Amino acid sequence: MATTIDDVARAAGVSTSTVSYVLSGKRPISAPTRQRVERAIRELGYRPHAGARALASSRTNVLALMAPLRVDVNVSVIMQFVTGVVTAARTFDHDVLLLTADEIAGMERVANGSMVDALVMMDIEADDPRVPVLAGLSQPAVLIGLPRDPEGLSCVDLDFEAAGHLAARHLARLGHRQIALLGSPQAVLDRHTSYAERMIRGFTRGTSDAGVTGVVEPCESSMAGAVDAVDRVLAALPDVTGLVVHNEVALPWVLATLRERGRHVPDDVSVVAVCPPDVAVGQALPLTNVDIPAHAIGRVAVEMAMARVERSEPAETRLLAPMLVERASTVAPVR
Repeated sequence: MATTIDDVARAAGVSTSTVSYVLSGKRPISAPTRQRVERAIRELGYRPHAGARALASSRTNVLALMAPLRVDVNVSVIMQFVTGVVTAARTFDHDVLLLTADEIAGMERVANGSMVDALVMMDIEADDPRVPVLAGLSQPAVLIGLPRDPEGLSCVDLDFEAAGHLAARHLARLGHRQIALLGSPQAVLDRHTSYAERMIRGFTRGTSDAGVTGVVEPCESSMAGAVDAVDRVLAALPDVTGLVVHNEVALPWVLATLRERGRHVPDDVSVVAVCPPDVAVGQALPLTNVDIPAHAIGRVAVEMAMARVERSEPAETRLLAPMLVERASTVAPVR
């Protein structure tokens, strides 16, 4: 027969409520009494039921992760963030409830039902209608992204504006005078998704600061979309010698289209990819890249959530500084 909390109480010579307080930490218990209870727990091999622990501590040991799987998002990129969140959550003895729709009703249901200790939300828009709802919940929330007004919520992300500026500056310093950005799909831009707009803003500022010509073209995440985007860039800037690609799915097709149009990398066009290192080095020619540290961002999001759950720390915003690694795809332009 399984050991019960009553068995522990009898063995320690205390009430069941005292055992519960030792387990939950909700009330101070004297050191000698705590030691007796802990000794009885060890000797009897008592393991409190997860539901009972949750009730005793008002914790569920579950985090909600809202990662909308829309048709225009890169699922492989989303899953890198998910992996970072899940891995970090386990270090805090928490499981993750994954919500793949962006419905406010689902978010409110898990929060109002006290199913989770905190919420983490991805794919943030500049004026995201979910943000005011999250701000009104009793559980703390962390945004992976940066809305215009976080409304007292914690935020973490790559500093995409700095990333766009860094990529443009790298090409300009090499001597490129006509530079283009192939960015997110049009639907992502139409939703005013925060990271995409910040990337464009940084790139535009970078080209302006360097005194070079820059154009921005959206790029669908498909072969046809990549071909169309490259052709639009070549039509707008026939003498383009620098290209920043912020679209991991389209990247291989962008490179193939450049070859088909007689533009060789890096002799004719230098390319900077905004993507994880494994994608950059996995191309036929290793690409200079600005990393998207999805695992690190997911880890920091969980740490920020748990800091608010466990220590009631105030909301904060952390933007991770971008890092550019120079490889074979960027050189000075041929004069």
